[in-house]
Amino acid sequence: MNYKKAGRYLILGILFFLPVTFLLFLYPATHNYTPLDIVNQSVLDISQFKSNSEEKIILKDHITVLGFLGENPIDNSITASNLKELVYDKFKGFKKFQVVILVPNGTEDAVEKLKAEISSYEDLRFWHFVFGEPEAIKTVYNSLGSNIDLNNELATNQVFIVDKNLNQRGRLDDRTDNEIASKKAAYKLYAYNCIEVAEIKNKMSDDLRILFTEYRQIRKGEFDSSTRRANDLKETSN
Repeated sequence: MNYKKAGRYLILGILFFLPVTFLLFLYPATHNYTPLDIVNQSVLDISQFKSNSEEKIILKDHITVLGFLGENPIDNSITASNLKELVYDKFKGFKKFQVVILVPNGTEDAVEKLKAEISSYEDLRFWHFVFGEPEAIKTVYNSLGSNIDLNNELATNQVFIVDKNLNQRGRLDDRTDNEIASKKAAYKLYAYNCIEVAEIKNKMSDDLRILFTEYRQIRKGEFDSSTRRANDLKETSN
């Protein structure tokens, strides 16, 4: 009987201490992650644009996923659907998170059709379409770091992460392990292609989680970003 009791206590002890041990292993990792790089600063805000709601939409003080769906938004429904299902639905509960899509004036009816296609009566409170003149859209886009241009309809499948201080976030070195091993030259990741599901799920989702962790640590006074950001900008200018 004593052996049975001892065995039972041993099992209970293992069940209790195993999760605690696991959490202790995880704890250092949460405080020694690599923050998400600044790849460009001084992204232009969008206060001159009008939104599809009464709310004034700006980028400052928000964590924004910024997109451009052009003159025919419905033609880019795959981009919008992937963005909603793989990013918006996952992060819409985070404080100060928003998706902002810039489109030209005159596309209001097309935007409503697109919203009906991707929303299915779901919560789009943190997803905003904003309208402006073509030149204003180009000016905002040109303030972003990018390897590609908007097409003739002012659209792109690429979306951008903009932080609360109007800095563009991404990766200063987006090489794979194999590319690093083969000594391929470093290249930057400025944006995320919404047509490539794997890129959104594996890269963008991870990068957004890292950015939210950074701001959570800033709120707790556990993270000093000033030196790191200065170094990032120095590397970006090289």
